[in-house]
Amino acid sequence: MSVDGPLADDLLPEPPTPRPPVDEAFAELRSGNLGLRLAETPAEIDAAQALRYRVFYEEMGAHADAATLAAQRDVDRFDAVADHLLVLDHDLGDGPAAVVGTYRLIRRPGAAKLGGFYSAAEYDLAPLLTFPGEVMELGRSCVAGPYRTRGTLQLLWRGIAAFVFRHRIDVMFGCASLPGTDLDQLAPQLAYLHANHLAPPALRPRAVSARHVAMDRLPTAAIDMKAAVVALPPLIKGYLRLGGFVGDGAVIDAQFNTTDVCIVVKTDLITDKYYRHYERTAGGS
Repeated sequence: MSVDGPLADDLLPEPPTPRPPVDEAFAELRSGNLGLRLAETPAEIDAAQALRYRVFYEEMGAHADAATLAAQRDVDRFDAVADHLLVLDHDLGDGPAAVVGTYRLIRRPGAAKLGGFYSAAEYDLAPLLTFPGEVMELGRSCVAGPYRTRGTLQLLWRGIAAFVFRHRIDVMFGCASLPGTDLDQLAPQLAYLHANHLAPPALRPRAVSARHVAMDRLPTAAIDMKAAVVALPPLIKGYLRLGGFVGDGAVIDAQFNTTDVCIVVKTDLITDKYYRHYERTAGGS
């Protein structure tokens, strides 16, 4: 998650293809001219980083340092240990030039190579790191403007779900962003999340003390719940529809001009949705 580009609203994750063995290749998912698969070459990862730069820096107002500005790429050290999920428009080709959407996925072994997850700079992840199952961090999601449609985002959700099944992920998490850093303006959304979706203590990350921003900025009775939900970024609403939770405290990310919350999703909720769908569609065949 971390910084997330503008996404289409009212998107529900779609069920993935049947769960494959762990050693089976990640097959491309298709929806018309769009395909979704993992990046296979350095050039495809570079294309994802270029897309992230265009969305985060040129469109959303993130602040680029000299190296980022010169390269016109959004790059950090975590890219090297991540899997990069790509949406490709096959009308544009089959390689880097076709990349129109991306999502970064980091599993525990990759994070261990760098001493921790990206989100650890903002949150104490101890409750997740001691979780006995497999965990995965999501981040850097974005889609090129013309492709911010329901179909594109459902394809991304299908890819995440397929990855979850392939790697037996039990919990996924990451920093999801609200645009801007004006805490007064964001108070209704933050207070709504704190009042209604706070993670249980056993799975509750907490913003690191030096960056912790209280989320309960309004009394519960003063929150216009409907308006707060409408104002939430679509990606956060998508996680909440899966039964997602938020951690304790928000964090201001001045570089990306956002205010972040930590989202936690137990993937058994995705599993249940998938199996209900699969039983309906495969039961009569």
